[in-house]
Amino acid sequence: MAEWLNLARLAAQPMPALRPVAWRDGAWLARADFLVAVQAWQAAFQGQPGLRFALYFEDSFDFAAALFGAWHAGKRPSLPGDAQPATLQRLCAEVDGLAGNLPNALRAQSGAVAELAPLDPATTTLHVHTSGSAGEPVAILKRLDQLEAEIAALQAAFGAELDAQGAALVAATVSHQHIYGLLFQVLWPLAAGRPFVARRLDYPEQVAALPGAGPCALVSSPAHLRRLPATADWPAVQARLRAVFSSGGPLPAEAAQQSLQWLGHSPTEVYGSSETGGIAWRRRALQGETWQALPGVEWRIEDGLLGVRSDRLADAAQWWRTTDRVRPGPNGGFELLGRADRIVKVEEKRISLDALERALLRGGELAEVRVLLLPAALGGRLAVVGVLTAAGRALLQTQGKRALNERLRAALLDEVERVALPRRWRYVATLPSDTQGKCTEAALASLFQPAMPAPRWLERTPARARVELLLDAGLRVFDGHFPGAPILPGVAQIDWAVALGRECFALAGGFQRADALKFQRPLLPGMTVELLLEHVAGSGVLAFRYTSADGTHAGGRLVFGAADV
Repeated sequence: MAEWLNLARLAAQPMPALRPVAWRDGAWLARADFLVAVQAWQAAFQGQPGLRFALYFEDSFDFAAALFGAWHAGKRPSLPGDAQPATLQRLCAEVDGLAGNLPNALRAQSGAVAELAPLDPATTTLHVHTSGSAGEPVAILKRLDQLEAEIAALQAAFGAELDAQGAALVAATVSHQHIYGLLFQVLWPLAAGRPFVARRLDYPEQVAALPGAGPCALVSSPAHLRRLPATADWPAVQARLRAVFSSGGPLPAEAAQQSLQWLGHSPTEVYGSSETGGIAWRRRALQGETWQALPGVEWRIEDGLLGVRSDRLADAAQWWRTTDRVRPGPNGGFELLGRADRIVKVEEKRISLDALERALLRGGELAEVRVLLLPAALGGRLAVVGVLTAAGRALLQTQGKRALNERLRAALLDEVERVALPRRWRYVATLPSDTQGKCTEAALASLFQPAMPAPRWLERTPARARVELLLDAGLRVFDGHFPGAPILPGVAQIDWAVALGRECFALAGGFQRADALKFQRPLLPGMTVELLLEHVAGSGVLAFRYTSADGTHAGGRLVFGAADV
């Protein structure tokens, strides 16, 4: 096992220059590369006024260098969980500048390499943000000594087996922008002399093609472990894997068993939060439903809720009461019973979302489900997002969505009065998840956003129509197209023209092709645009053109015929 490196002295103490730090694009990045990058970022931050800077990087090596560069420049980094416009809008009001893969962000500066002084663990800080799984993300201040205590506990619990045959290469499917990825993918490997893969594994198939040739450890989440492909070369992966970690939520029993079968390891699940840090761990093959406290963590039950005390908290002497309901388990552990704060009020009735989800799963039509209370702008009612089982899919195909909805609503009558039953339902292939594999309320609510704006008709004749459309930023079509710079997809523009054209004109047959398509200017959130539609009766051709105060944005001709193509 390599020598343990104190984070406060990580960039200040002598070390072999060629010691590997990260793997990127088929090559090693060494200690010397890391120091050069840290000092380049230190120089960049020192030249900037202000204290708080938002750091957002896709690459973990670049992130680590910028983080330590900011610390050595006396700055307080803030780590947004994503680079979505709404996130950046909130963040820009709180920070003095941006760095990394963000608009108008600060860049590293090359310069002379000089000796760095050790950091002060008590005054070196950063802000991490909660995932937003239960609402808006909240900024949490963390001191370096808290982070040091966190990774020291992880090393005490898992370090010996992880590096028994040499330092394992760490690969992650989660982002370092959240506390779990920050600790497991960046800070713990740096302190333990354990190299990491600089690029996140974005797809489940990449887990079966881990880089390098030596021992590896996988840092993942329930969302990613549930989607492992059955056809991968898992024996080759098992030969190299030394450990699999999972966090962000409880790992379903079937996913834990599948990971044990394919990866050769019962995943080490880590339970905690941004506020408390790591609290406990379990491996389902050994501990079942019972969680064991991590080293240095004390716990107790307070009015049915879990209370913890540890040196990972802002005040190590005080008890922190969580919102998680627990009961004692065997061997000095505890079992989680769900969150106490998942109680909502509908029609003056208090309703447990956890209880509704358990009831929906009992019937066998749903493999996974989330119930949420939609915001007032979307109706303020209970809504359900579910992943269907084979039985559920068969029912949907043979009897339709209404029959499926009513069957599931009937299953809830023991839990809630009819007046408060969910009104809106969405069935998806997989639950939406962020880079941490967490299913947030915002992502669930976005499934109920309208796909297109409400039309305001300006003109309608047998041959011509004009309609005004307000491109609200909350429209579903903007999601993921593109992160940080949303524009209206061309396919959505065509789809809207078809839908509104059919509403105005007798377009016989199905869509066949598009002619003379031109996309001249992007359509952006917040714009008000006018869509012109023209049709000659019997021609089967619909001409369309999108315009705004900026000019023409797109246009073309859509051809309809006797058969869909």
